[in-house]
This record gives sequence, structure tokens and C-alpha cells, in this order.
Amino acid sequence: MLIGLVVGTVPAGLPSPAADFAVKRHDLNELLITHPAATFMWEARGLSMIELGIQDGDILVVNRALAPANRDIVVAEVDGDFTVKQFWRRAGIVSLRAATPPSRPSSSATDRH
Repeated sequence: MLIGLVVGTVPAGLPSPAADFAVKRHDLNELLITHPAATFMWEARGLSMIELGIQDGDILVVNRALAPANRDIVVAEVDGDFTVKQFWRRAGIVSLRAATPPSRPSSSATDRH
């Protein structure tokens, strides 16, 4: 699917009338997908990540080839079920946290990486 990208920038302040603008087409697959064989889309369900901008029904682009870094949003398997959470690692302990107050770890394990 090709999506139009307007050449130039748009101010985030007061509106500015645009007389003419050029549109270049970009393929979202080329922009977002770095590992096609390891990437898929998943529909989010629930409101546990709303504070980080993930709403119920949002489409998540998941790349299994990437190693998670601290505070990344991940899809993780916990007790045989999949969940979307924020990845935290501290002193060799990994925890997954929801993004709704209060944010408490939903699971943790000793990091073996």
C-alpha cells in the first residue's frame, strides 16, 4: 500500500495556508518493516497500554527479530498467553509493566541474556 507523503514540513503551531505542495508516494512496508519474515501485525485488545498511546483495536506491527531494550513496548508470552506490555530490565531482573496507573510489574524472571 502506498501512502502519500507531502514534501516539506507542517508547523505544529498556528495554521499556515499551503498554496501548492507535492506528494511523493511511500510504501509503508519499506519504511516500517526491516525483517519481513519476522514481522506481523496484531490487533490490540484492552486498555492496559493506553498511557503509552495504544488503544483498544489499534494495529501493532511486531518484529520478532529485534531484541527488546529497556522501556520498549513488546508482545510477550506469559504462561501460554500473549500480552502487550512495556519491557523493563534492572539488575538482571526483567519485568513487564502495563501503562495504566498504578504500573506494577505483571511478571518477572531472571534475565538469561
